Amino acid sequence: MKKGIIIALSGILIAGCEQKPKTSVGAEALPVEVARPVVKNVTLTRDYPGYLTAENSVDIVGRVNGTLLSKNYPSGARVKKGQTLFVVDPTLYENAVKQAEAALKTAKANLVYAQSSYERMKEAIKSEAVSRIQLVQAESNVQACEAAVSNAEAELKTARTNLSYCYIKSPMDGVADLAEYSDGAYISGEGNPVKLTTVYQDKKLYSYFDISDNQYLAFELLRNDSTKIKEADHSVTLRVGADGSKTWQGKLNYLSPSFSLTTGTMRLRAELDNPEGVLKPGLYVSVTLPYATAEKAVLVDNASIGTDQLGKFLYVVNDSNVVSSRHIEIGQLVDDNMRIVTSGLSPEERYVTKALMKVRQGMKIQPIMPK
Repeated sequence: MKKGIIIALSGILIAGCEQKPKTSVGAEALPVEVARPVVKNVTLTRDYPGYLTAENSVDIVGRVNGTLLSKNYPSGARVKKGQTLFVVDPTLYENAVKQAEAALKTAKANLVYAQSSYERMKEAIKSEAVSRIQLVQAESNVQACEAAVSNAEAELKTARTNLSYCYIKSPMDGVADLAEYSDGAYISGEGNPVKLTTVYQDKKLYSYFDISDNQYLAFELLRNDSTKIKEADHSVTLRVGADGSKTWQGKLNYLSPSFSLTTGTMRLRAELDNPEGVLKPGLYVSVTLPYATAEKAVLVDNASIGTDQLGKFLYVVNDSNVVSSRHIEIGQLVDDNMRIVTSGLSPEERYVTKALMKVRQGMKIQPIMPK
């Protein structure tokens, strides 16, 4: 009986020895993409709220009295310099020009007669046919007629100017606003000019924004430190819309000579081209202004940065390919996807770029470097 039990146990042990051992879960390292920081010089910037204004905006006014005969442009349309926008009834002013022209002809005729009489008097005085007083009177009459001609010429010029005011033209290329008066309305602009519309010259726009005094002192660009900022970086970027996806390039062209005592800020202005007229005066924008250069800045993929209760962190991989969580200090975003790391990471170290939800503190991985 004992011999049978021993044989049975021996069979069990032999069968157990023949089974292959099972591989423990997690024995193989997880392949994870990693990268080293990018090190390069970066232009530092700050964003400021601003607004756009037209290069020029001119109120178009009526300076004569009369009925508004026509408006010769669609509201909100582009107009050309010299284009007639409004016509005021010119009848009275045309008559005034004709009267002034007739008055000038009369004055010129009187002057010719006075000059002829004066010449005859000068000949007659030689033979004492006329008195010296008559000669003086003839000379005085010539001078009076010359003055009358000058006065008539001035009145004719005024009449023609008033007539030209009946044809109201655009002083520049631009966009014309809504008309303040409709056709058939009577305007009284002779004593006090009446606004009819406004023309905006928008092929070039200005963006105004303000910076504080302490920021100005830190701005190398504004202090003309050209040794640290390249000329190519002196431009500003204007972003439009809630997400700032629409951008335009501008040039800083005005710096206020003083700070405001009430706000402690300085007014700046950027100039940008608007050839297609997409941007409009009054539009609010975000102005990105370069102010310094960070030498050998450490950059990481912004999507690789995590956030916890203590702040921002990266998963750093050591020489043994073990992951550890490390808190870092970050700076501005560069090129929309790279973030400056100001402290907490050296250029030689590796960090996890993808699969952040799959790694954890102390985990050993199989690092995959980008090609």
